[in-house]
Amino acid sequence: MNVLVCGGAGYIGSNMTAMLEAAGHTPVVYDNLSKGHREPVKEAKFVYGDLSDYDCLLRTFKNFEIEAVMHFAAFIEVGESVNDPLRYYENNFSNTRTLLRAMETAGIKKFVFSSTAAVFGTPENTPITENESKTPINPYGESKLAVEKMCGFLSQTGRLNYAALRYFNAAGAGRGSTLGEDHCPESHLIPLIIQAAMGKRDDIKIFGTDYETKDGTCIRDYIHVEDLCSAHLLALNRLDETPEQIYNLGNGTGYSVRQVIDAVKRVSGRDFRVTETSRRPGDPPVLTSDSTKAREILGWKPKTPQLEKIVESAWKWHTSRPDGYKG
Repeated sequence: MNVLVCGGAGYIGSNMTAMLEAAGHTPVVYDNLSKGHREPVKEAKFVYGDLSDYDCLLRTFKNFEIEAVMHFAAFIEVGESVNDPLRYYENNFSNTRTLLRAMETAGIKKFVFSSTAAVFGTPENTPITENESKTPINPYGESKLAVEKMCGFLSQTGRLNYAALRYFNAAGAGRGSTLGEDHCPESHLIPLIIQAAMGKRDDIKIFGTDYETKDGTCIRDYIHVEDLCSAHLLALNRLDETPEQIYNLGNGTGYSVRQVIDAVKRVSGRDFRVTETSRRPGDPPVLTSDSTKAREILGWKPKTPQLEKIVESAWKWHTSRPDGYKG
């Protein structure tokens, strides 16, 4: 298929573009480069465009004979969403509505949406299944849930076949550790710890050491970016058969902040300062995924579930590109 990858120059989008190519599809990257980078997708077909530009979307659909759309173009910073809710509703919800309207006009029905575990808010049960209550506690999660609901209602009309994939913590580097994570600002734990190991940060902070977990720090579910992308590919190939799909994507195994720090120390062979500080508001003690549904229905199985291997791939990328894609 000819697949439009919205946000395809970003971290997950660039890995998805590479995987689509390897699987025999023809990806077309659609990105305004506000967050992504041209370099990791320099060999792919590329359109510089914004999701708010309805006419540009229609031209792109026509010029490249697009048959399916994957959407990775959301803003993802929780704190920023709290400080500027309207920006998140505009980009994450309103721009996705524009994208879906353009798809409907062009007669494109296949849609794979990058959602998030943030739709669950603070869950009552872990591991988290798809049936857990959806009560987001920030505009980021709320904007993603609103898109899921919009897709559901549109699907009921018969004009959209979609998959919503709820991520836990994407990590690592893909395509032989050549496609890595380069956010500005960086907020994800593994690259932040790696920056400390590389001497690019004075320390790594642990926010809270008194949680009811085995070592007192928060536990999260980390999934290798290529395992995440492989689930998207499986869901895409199933859209004709199953026009409405919702899956949680994680390894199901949680690792504490201290365990992640220790893994980076082992992989890097370096020591660095760790600063313990108070809890951040809204951080649940444990967030792990029950991905049974994706495993049973899609036949999905993570190939790199081990934390140390995830960290190894990220370390290789960051040390080979100490200045990121700008260097």
